[in-house]
Amino acid sequence: MRLNGKVAIVTGGGSGFGEGIAKRFVEEGCKVVVNDINVEGGERVAAQINSSGGEAAFTKGDVSKDADWAAMLKFALDTFGSLDIVVNNAGTTHRNQPMLEVSEKDFDRVFAVNVKSLFHSTRNVVPYFRKNGGGVFITIASTAGVRPRPGLVWYNGSKGAAITMSRSMAVELAPDKIRVNVVNPVAGETPLLSEFMGSDTPEIRAKFVSSIPLGRFSQPLDIANACLYLASDEAEFITGACIEVDGGRCV
Repeated sequence: MRLNGKVAIVTGGGSGFGEGIAKRFVEEGCKVVVNDINVEGGERVAAQINSSGGEAAFTKGDVSKDADWAAMLKFALDTFGSLDIVVNNAGTTHRNQPMLEVSEKDFDRVFAVNVKSLFHSTRNVVPYFRKNGGGVFITIASTAGVRPRPGLVWYNGSKGAAITMSRSMAVELAPDKIRVNVVNPVAGETPLLSEFMGSDTPEIRAKFVSSIPLGRFSQPLDIANACLYLASDEAEFITGACIEVDGGRCV
């Protein structure tokens, strides 16, 4: 049990990569706070984990709001008594389209969820991790922040910011025994896929898959296994790393 006795918050845990991460962590002995703005999805994931013998609890929260992060931390401590790992997975995108056609509202939403959420998570959780002697942050960014695709300019920028911020955090927080690492998925089978591609047809899917040398989209389990390693004590000397889980897309 690689995470036995540990407690994690997984944001955006009600579907997609977050659901895969939450369930994989529980398989390795972790207790998980499933966070999402989608109550139905979050409650479903927590119920499935509990019915299978694991321990999970759902809390609704908007990761772009400081008060919701404060409540999330309190919920984790009240429910499970401690916190060891935060997976900043919640994310969003604008539709794949020319950059001048993206509205300011969509731009602000993308940066609030993908970037400002990191600001709020650290302001709330870092003091606790310092007091507790350490902890782990994992940022789910994207290959879009490393090898951008056209039509996703502002999304690409948000993920580039998330990567740089996370690596900067890793350097500053290392003396506190707080590790910060990044996982960069390629396009995956999640609810955001249609928006990410601009549409969802066999032809568009084939075009995206053709850019991935291993010949398929990423799956939640692919991302979850990378996160599991980074969250575990096996990675105790790894911080500031970016792992591309991308089937060779960024080579």
